[in-house]
Amino acid sequence: MRRAALACLFCALAGCAGNADRFLIDTPAAATPIAVPVATIEVRDVSLPAYAAAIEISQEEQGGALRNIRTSLWADEPVRGVTAALARSLDNATSATVAAEPWPLSEPADARLDVRVERMLARADGGFDFTGQYAISAPDGAVRERLERFDIHIPAAQTGPSGVAAASGAAIAALATEIARTLAR
Repeated sequence: MRRAALACLFCALAGCAGNADRFLIDTPAAATPIAVPVATIEVRDVSLPAYAAAIEISQEEQGGALRNIRTSLWADEPVRGVTAALARSLDNATSATVAAEPWPLSEPADARLDVRVERMLARADGGFDFTGQYAISAPDGAVRERLERFDIHIPAAQTGPSGVAAASGAAIAALATEIARTLAR
């Protein structure tokens, strides 16, 4: 009896997930690529806080609690989706060829990017916070290695899951531009 009840519960939950709206993280295109002193960059898997790494899209409520937006999921696993979006944005924002790890070419990348997100949050007031730090490393000394903090705030143009997805994409594109400027210095 207990197994049958658990099986019914699982099927019901799977059915709910099957009817959920799924959202992609699309990043706006960069205006003009920035010339950087490296030809290739590897983007390591982006480290996300647990709530941002979950497949459910969450949003802050007025009391500060984070709640999943009902029947709304990310279309891709969040770490993979954010990493791919950042690599694509950085590829568009710089003169370098950029790919997410594992590096697909036989020659290693000239530089590696490691991003650790501390906050990736759709706030209750409609804004979006994207904060953390990134490290640029260059095993062969192609660029000066550094560790930088980022603090990006995006005003909300829309609410709900589509607004969270749009703000996420805009924040990732802004981070790519910030990293490109850092590399160019």
